[in-house]
Amino acid sequence: MTFNSTLSRFAILCAATCLAAPALAAPAAGPNSTFTGRDLFDLSVASDPQISPDGRRIAYVRLSNDIMTDRARPSIWLVDTTTGRQVPLVTGTGAHSSPRWSPDGTRLAYVSTAEGGGSQLFVRWMAGGEAARVTGLPDSPDSIAWSPDGRQIAYVMNVPDEGLTLGKAPAKPEGAKWADPLEIIDAVTYRADGAGYLKPGYAHLFLVDADGGAPRQLTWGAWNDGGPLAWTPDGRSILFSTVRQGDWQRDVQQSDIYSVDLAGGTPRRLTTRNGPDFGPAISPDGRQIAYVGFDDTGKSFQQASLYVMNRDGSGARQIAAGDRGFEHVEWAGDGRALVAIYEEEGGKRVSRIGLDGRVTPLATGIVGSSFDRPYAGGDFSLARNGAIAFTTGDVSHPANVAYASGGKTRTFTRLNDFLDGRRLGEVRELAVRAPDGGRVPAWLVTPPNYVAGTRVPMILEIHGGPYASYGPQFATDMQLYAASGYAVLYTNPRGSTGYGQAFADGIDKTYPDSDFADLMAAVDAAVAGGIADPDNLFVTG
Repeated sequence: MTFNSTLSRFAILCAATCLAAPALAAPAAGPNSTFTGRDLFDLSVASDPQISPDGRRIAYVRLSNDIMTDRARPSIWLVDTTTGRQVPLVTGTGAHSSPRWSPDGTRLAYVSTAEGGGSQLFVRWMAGGEAARVTGLPDSPDSIAWSPDGRQIAYVMNVPDEGLTLGKAPAKPEGAKWADPLEIIDAVTYRADGAGYLKPGYAHLFLVDADGGAPRQLTWGAWNDGGPLAWTPDGRSILFSTVRQGDWQRDVQQSDIYSVDLAGGTPRRLTTRNGPDFGPAISPDGRQIAYVGFDDTGKSFQQASLYVMNRDGSGARQIAAGDRGFEHVEWAGDGRALVAIYEEEGGKRVSRIGLDGRVTPLATGIVGSSFDRPYAGGDFSLARNGAIAFTTGDVSHPANVAYASGGKTRTFTRLNDFLDGRRLGEVRELAVRAPDGGRVPAWLVTPPNYVAGTRVPMILEIHGGPYASYGPQFATDMQLYAASGYAVLYTNPRGSTGYGQAFADGIDKTYPDSDFADLMAAVDAAVAGGIADPDNLFVTG
């Protein structure tokens, strides 16, 4: 969650709009009804909803903001899908995340810093409430996955590497305070958003007993193996994705699905095409593997399709060839269909995809846990009975926990009821046509005290990517700008995702000409609508 960047942008806006404020403010005459920067610390958001195998409970991560440390604090909560009652499960000191149910639903694995130091893997016995740390790791575990019999847990972890060195520094006298040693970076990818400079090393698969013990490394070598991980039903192999051939640091579009046997040996490559394959999910009978990928044609952006192949990698075929970009796939409990999430029209949705390609929508209105700007986001999890847990929200509320089953949807949590007492900017869809006649999806946020027929200064907020998308979701940036008297315009110009490959290709070899035309068409529409002041137009993003 880009919480700190939201605060910094609000500070810049406040400085620009409040210079004429008096030195001493008068005492408040009543409760505040406008959304302010202080409200950012009161927001909570749901993420990573994990439904139990029987569909009766949902464990999810709640992110709450700590005003004393200016950081989000993740904790794990539990929702009863019958009564809607929720209780805290793993809270207190530390950060707690990645809840994953055991196959029989009696235990919950999660990652936590509860005991201080780095993140460790814990297991909680749900009947008695006891929890135990099962690892003592030098780095954080990721992509945790239970074995089918519930006896072991696989995960991905970085294995440290010394990296490139040139010579050796002389011995440092005891008590001496020297400058940090020389650091040499020879990796192509050496830093990441939100993580800073990456530690030298390689990500590999590990295995640990669910009751604790020494972990066992399953993969080796100078490359990065990644999740999500998928166990075969017989518990003998694990599927994962990685780039293990060619110039792997630069050929990032060449990931393949691999299988590694727990008995040992070299991982076996199952996909070989020119293009990425990732996100394996194995059918309940163990005979087929579903995955996501595409044939690389060298374009800047290409939508991922759904594929199914035999367990040995043969017989690969595309499923649901419609114009959608799939992200995460699971098998339906009956093994006759897939359940997958994809982006569409500025949001996310989950559908059942038959092996014949037939698409049946199951859940819409899915949103992510980032709320500074209205990016499309979110994910889901699937129970054996077909019930789905996901996060949902709207233009007035960040993500809550929702549940879909039998054609009905329920929202269980109300994490930000205080927003009902705030006068928020109204978010309205704006009809926009590009110069060539194409549709430009756009939304306009007006100030809370906006009077119809008046013109106000307007900020055009342009999303990054450029292959990404905004949608009708709650966004603190837009609401803070609106609370300061600005209308805020945001759009999905050509190049945005979720509208098909042709729409994303609209900037292919024309960037930034065609999308600029779309943006300006949206500005013209806001002015023509009588809301935006043509002499007070601003841009950010």
